Amino acid sequence: MGAVDCERQKLNVFRMNTLGAKVVPVKEGQATLKDAINEAMRDWVTNVRNTHYLIGSAVGPHPFPTIVRDFQCVMGIEMRSQMLERAGKLPDVVVACVGGGSNAIGAFHPFVEDKTVELHGVEAAGHGIDKDQQHCATLTKGTPGVLQGALTYVIQEKSGQTLNTHSVSAGLDYPGVGPEHAFLKDSGRAKYSAVTDDEALEGFKMMCEYEGIIPALETSHAIYYAIQLAKTLPKDKDIVINMSGRGDKDMPQVAKIMGVQV
Repeated sequence: MGAVDCERQKLNVFRMNTLGAKVVPVKEGQATLKDAINEAMRDWVTNVRNTHYLIGSAVGPHPFPTIVRDFQCVMGIEMRSQMLERAGKLPDVVVACVGGGSNAIGAFHPFVEDKTVELHGVEAAGHGIDKDQQHCATLTKGTPGVLQGALTYVIQEKSGQTLNTHSVSAGLDYPGVGPEHAFLKDSGRAKYSAVTDDEALEGFKMMCEYEGIIPALETSHAIYYAIQLAKTLPKDKDIVINMSGRGDKDMPQVAKIMGVQV
């Protein structure tokens, strides 16, 4: 796990250690998700006889994106079932945040063949996509390239060297994206937009205040986008936001940003 992310997600690190895991902080590069994946792959190929590589995101070489998608599809399947049961129809829009893209592809995949359902992925714009770097808007501003064994969109220089990324959310801080999202973008089946750190924090606060739910900072990007989208749609349209995680892990970081001592 990237050393920066270990600090940002210190509650999750404590939980993992308490449950018996060994969390190894990676200090190379930006010390975030990309660098952690690099080190995990290096360790795997060095010790291939007695280790195995696993990842929770839909990135990297086949078959890992497919494995993750098929497990994560439980969310999209449940959305579909509940909408048909309770509303008698499919949702008009499904919204999910996208970093590597695991929760989003799990939410989107069961609806891909339903052309009446719009699929909207929301990336991290960090400090703003008017800059070449310091954001994670891979599908919004990236270009095709190969990253960690997959041809996809990458935030990179013309030479192919990845640029520095930034997001308030550790889970979205990645310069690539799952290859299936790249396909959904190119085919026009899904739309991808980007939300800044400040906008995501606004979405976080609104979900806490109005729904009594503390969302993950990753999800907060999708929440803000969905609220803005809802303002443009008729009242009879249904939007489903994939709430991809709880925000307990992010509370120390949110408190720090707000200037609150905990």
